[in-house]
Amino acid sequence: MLESKAEAPLKFVPDQDDVVDILRSTGALRKGHFAYPNGSHSDEYLQVPLAMQHYQHAKVLTVGLSRLLRERTEIRTSIKDMSIVSPATGGLPVAYGICEALQAKKAYWAEREAPGQPYRMRPFLEPQPGEQIILTDDILHSGANLADLKTTLEGFGAIVIGIAVIVYQPTPRTHDFGALPLYYLAHLKASYYANADSCDLCRSGEPLTSVWL
Repeated sequence: MLESKAEAPLKFVPDQDDVVDILRSTGALRKGHFAYPNGSHSDEYLQVPLAMQHYQHAKVLTVGLSRLLRERTEIRTSIKDMSIVSPATGGLPVAYGICEALQAKKAYWAEREAPGQPYRMRPFLEPQPGEQIILTDDILHSGANLADLKTTLEGFGAIVIGIAVIVYQPTPRTHDFGALPLYYLAHLKASYYANADSCDLCRSGEPLTSVWL
């Protein structure tokens, strides 16, 4: 459980139990039986924005993540020229929190014209050739959005040097980013089923809730 300042010194980086306590107490992490838009089923549903809407929780999480980044020499020495970029506006609270804590150069995001379409940069937000970038989001599930944004940024000549997320919750379809460093505060392991036919929760009669990522 998170301890108050009166009970114990503030931790430099919240551990996994601290993060899970925040997620559960805000309703951001729920147990049950959930169906996702791609047809897969899971026993957990995570919406980090429910935790990030509370300023103190957002500060604890983003400052903690920034400290993980600062521990790496190659990042620490490049902070003043570094950009923090999110694949959507939903990840902006994380991007801005990290940017403020690190005192990085800037934070911005990209957009899609429509679901499934390539990312495009907003006018005047195009990365510069050689610009060093940390990709960030609230959660890494499949990693598809982050992978697509990485490709878009590299098309402008930018250099993606790492990925930072509050929660890493991989699925059987999670993108492989190879040697690219991944930073996260909590690693959650949910049970995933490809569809209703293979779902143990369906067979046991657990009530189903349809959700959006």
